[in-house]
Amino acid sequence: MPETPEGLLARLAAAGVAAETRHHRPVFTVAEGRDIAATLPGGHTKNLFLRPAKGEGPFLLATLEADRQVSVNALARLAGAGKVSMASAAELEATLGVTPGSVTPLALVNAAPGSVRFVMDRHLVEDCARIWVHPLTNAASTALAPAELLDFLADLGHPCAVLDLDAD
Repeated sequence: MPETPEGLLARLAAAGVAAETRHHRPVFTVAEGRDIAATLPGGHTKNLFLRPAKGEGPFLLATLEADRQVSVNALARLAGAGKVSMASAAELEATLGVTPGSVTPLALVNAAPGSVRFVMDRHLVEDCARIWVHPLTNAASTALAPAELLDFLADLGHPCAVLDLDAD
């Protein structure tokens, strides 16, 4: 069974991760949630869950700054993932235990170590005191310090590769 949002928040607290969660209406896109984001100080994220084009190798989860525009192919190359395409809803649910609109790095609590390559935008890691991600549901947002999030996920067997998406 996938972790529940309540169970996840309890795990964060038990790990000593400071987290602030705000409940809101479900949002499925960055554009749809702009009014909510405006009330939440900190860095805002969007997430892409991609599968290897030939079905070989791990999935790719990319956490990016919400307004970041990037080619999926360029992102995959920078992450060393080869050719990718968008994962299906069934692959998302089977691997991360969440539905479309709820993709989040915190869903790695449901993934087997090594099954997902996790990358994050350097801007979020280095320039934001806290970032907002979904706590396994798109009807809430949770603020975390990026370093605490990355340490929590690394302890679960999901290290992060920080990508400089502004590099030439």
